[in-house]
Amino acid sequence: MHRREFIGSAAKASLALTIVPRHVLGGPGYIAPSDKLTLAYIGCGTQGMREMTELIANPQLQIVAVCDPNKKSTNYVDWSPNGIRDGIRKALQDSSWGEGLDGIPGGRDIGQEFVEKYYAKSKMIDHYKGCASYMDFRELLEKEKDVDAVKIMTPDHLHATVSIAAMKKGKHVVIHKPIANRIYEAKLSIDTNRKTGVSTHLLAWSKINGNETVKKMIKDGAIGTLKEIHNWSNRPMWPQWTSNPTDTPPIPDGLNWDLWLGPVPDRPYHPNYTNAVFRGWYDFGGGSIADMGHYSLWPLFLTLGINTPPLSAEGFGTTTCAVSNHVSHGVVNDVAFPYCCTIKFKFPQQAELPAFELYWYDGGMKPHTPEELEVDGGSLPREGMMFVGDKGKILAEFRSENPHLIPKSKMTSYLAGQEPAKELVERNDNTWIDAFKNKTQSPGSFLNSGAITETILLGAVALRAGRKVEYDSANMKITNFPDANKYLVREYRKGWEL
Repeated sequence: MHRREFIGSAAKASLALTIVPRHVLGGPGYIAPSDKLTLAYIGCGTQGMREMTELIANPQLQIVAVCDPNKKSTNYVDWSPNGIRDGIRKALQDSSWGEGLDGIPGGRDIGQEFVEKYYAKSKMIDHYKGCASYMDFRELLEKEKDVDAVKIMTPDHLHATVSIAAMKKGKHVVIHKPIANRIYEAKLSIDTNRKTGVSTHLLAWSKINGNETVKKMIKDGAIGTLKEIHNWSNRPMWPQWTSNPTDTPPIPDGLNWDLWLGPVPDRPYHPNYTNAVFRGWYDFGGGSIADMGHYSLWPLFLTLGINTPPLSAEGFGTTTCAVSNHVSHGVVNDVAFPYCCTIKFKFPQQAELPAFELYWYDGGMKPHTPEELEVDGGSLPREGMMFVGDKGKILAEFRSENPHLIPKSKMTSYLAGQEPAKELVERNDNTWIDAFKNKTQSPGSFLNSGAITETILLGAVALRAGRKVEYDSANMKITNFPDANKYLVREYRKGWEL
C-alpha cells in the first residue's frame, strides 16, 4: 500500500466509525494517520541519519519522503566507525542490518530503506512502500503536495536556499544551525518566514536553567555592572585547510555534484569539501562558532534579552606559511576558517543590559585564568563561559550550565540564606512538532534568532576582513570597510540566485 493510499484509507475508515472513540480503535496514545505531521527529510548524511533514527519513533509524525544529491555510499565521515550503523540497527531492532556495508553509510537510498523498514516493522507488515525518494529538493517540493513540513539536514550553504523554497511552498521548516552562512541569506530567510506565516524551528534552541541563574546574579548585583561575556569551545573537530585542493579526483558514482554545490560557484569535486568537513570552508560552512556558538549563546541571548545585533566585530586567527623554492612565505587564506581564532563583538545597550563585549574563542584558545580562580587553585576548563563585571566574575560550563561566582568564598557568601538553583537543560524535541501541528511559532522560531544569527555570521566577516568591521544591521552594511560587504552575500551560480 502506498503512503497516500494508506493515509487516505485510514481517514475514510475513521469517518465511517466516528461513533467509536479513537482510543478504542488504536489503543491509548493512538494518533490517526490523517492527524500525523507529514515530513520530508532533506539530507541523509551522518547527522541526518543519526537524528532520523530517533525522530522516526515519534508517533505524531510520518516521514513520507527523503532527499539527498548522493544516492548511496559508505565514504562518510563521522565521530565513530559504526555509530550510524548501530543507530539504525537499534531503531530497527535488527542486529544484522548493514552487515555487507564497508564504511560509514549515508545517502537517499539508505534513508528510504530505513524509513520503509521501520514502518513495515512498526505496522507488523512484510513490506511498506510509503516513502518517496528524490535527488533534487526542488522536485520534491513540486511533487509532494501533501507534505506539511521539511527537515533540512544539508551542509550550511544550502540551508537558506532549501528553507526559502520550502516556505514559499507553504511548508513548515525545521533546520539545523545556522539558518544560513551569509547574513543576506539569513535575513531573507527570516523575512520569508514572517511573510509566509509558516512555522519554523532552529534545532539549536534549548532552555538552560543556568542562564536564569546568571540573569538573577547579574540582577542581584553579584558581579556589579556586566562588562564582558567570554565563551570558548574546543572545536573544530574536523580537519582545517588553508587553501583549496588542487588535485581533481573523480566524482563518486551516485553523487550529483552540481546539486551538492547548489548556489556556490562551480569548482571541481573534492572529498575535502563534503560530509562532516564542510564546516571549515567559508563557502560551505560557518566554522566552529556556527557549529557550537548557537548551542551556547542563543539560549543565553533569549534569557538575557539580547535582541540587538553587535555594532562591530574584530577577529584574529592563526596564520600559516608555505615554502616555495626553499623560500618561506605567508599564505593568504580567504577560503577557510583558521585553525583557531578569537573574535571580539561590541554590543549596544539592550533592554535589561548595559553595553557589553562578547568574546568567542575556539581551537584551544581561551581567556587567561582569572585571579579569582587561581585563589582556589583552579584553572579554566577546556570549554566554558565566563561573565565579567566591574565587581566580580561568574564561571560556568560551555552552555552556561552550573554557573558560580569565583572565588568559592564569594559564592558561599552570595548563597547565604538561599537555596541553590537546580540545574536544568531542556531541549524538547517535540516543541517544533507541536508548533507545526498547531500552526504556531515555536520558541526556536527563525523569528527569534535574528540577533544570534547576525552575531555568528558577522564573526566570519571579521575574520575574512582581517580587521575590525563596524556593522549597521538595519541597512545590512559594513560602514568602515566597504570591501567587507562582499562577505555579507555570495556570488551565486546562474539559476540559484536568491
